[in-house]
Amino acid sequence: MTDATQMNWLLHDPQWLLLLLALPPVAWLRARRGQPALVIPFANEWTSHDPLPRSRWPVALLFLGLALIIFALARPQKIEDRRLVRQKGYDIVLAIDLSTSMLEEDYERGGRRMNRLSAIKPIVEAFMAQRPSDRIGVVAFGGRAYTLAPLSFDHTWLRRQVGRLRVGLVEDGTAVGDALALSVSRLGQVARVDAGQRQGGFVILLTDGASNSGSIAPLDAARVAAAKGIPVYTIGAGTQGGMGLGMPFRIGRRGSDLDEATLQNIAKQTGGRYFRAADSSTVDAAFTAIDAERKIEFDAKSNVRARELFGWFAWPGVGLCLAAFWLAPIGERRRATPNTPRTARSHA
Repeated sequence: MTDATQMNWLLHDPQWLLLLLALPPVAWLRARRGQPALVIPFANEWTSHDPLPRSRWPVALLFLGLALIIFALARPQKIEDRRLVRQKGYDIVLAIDLSTSMLEEDYERGGRRMNRLSAIKPIVEAFMAQRPSDRIGVVAFGGRAYTLAPLSFDHTWLRRQVGRLRVGLVEDGTAVGDALALSVSRLGQVARVDAGQRQGGFVILLTDGASNSGSIAPLDAARVAAAKGIPVYTIGAGTQGGMGLGMPFRIGRRGSDLDEATLQNIAKQTGGRYFRAADSSTVDAAFTAIDAERKIEFDAKSNVRARELFGWFAWPGVGLCLAAFWLAPIGERRRATPNTPRTARSHA
């Protein structure tokens, strides 16, 4: 569950701001008022040399107060858009085969042949990118199974870990049962901690061969997954006859040793699905189908509140206008009783 709040500032009635355009002409007309015709000796000595004479303070305060009142009439508001988002994602463990047979160059992309592992890695990375609200972990297996990456929301880091996958990283072999058991164990650990917070978990098991290593039989691991309610989606990679181009010690074509019956049985027992991925396009289609079948769920509720800021501008504006009216008589008295002029020297 996430609580997201967005703050926006706006004016509810911005048309009132047009009155601000009238203030400069009014000030200009006031400054252009007719000057008195009576010439007073030494009048220049009566005038203050301050940038803003005291007699002008009331006028300045009045115009500033009017500007604030006009802005207040435009009704400035602070909008709070508070969203309570209940977000349910999945916990996913990807179990990827790193046996030597994954070097078979029987996949093709852009007219270029590539081995199975090289073709699969960008598809796995794209799958991660499409599910930002899921926690994803990676199990790599060959003769044994290892946790390459625990369940994490940091998909950038996860994609880097997938990029590190290579044949030879683990012992050669195909321990399908151990890989499935380790994946189920990883999901079971977080299920106890996050009870009620996640939608559930599932396993994607990708292999190109029959189980020939490990201490746990694949169907025994499948029964544990079924008992825990964890679906397993199995993907059988590779063509029926590999070309052996990436494996110099294998000459000519070799038949695939993929045990499709076991992979189908695992998927059926656990409530998942089996996909045959003879080329990179069918691997991509398999991950797309899994993504569509196990979608993220959102439940969002929005609560919009508007906070009026009228008073923050209206009351200071009124205060400035009152101060201007209070100071105006003082300014008038200063103009009415100037400093006594110097006595002019009389001439005979």
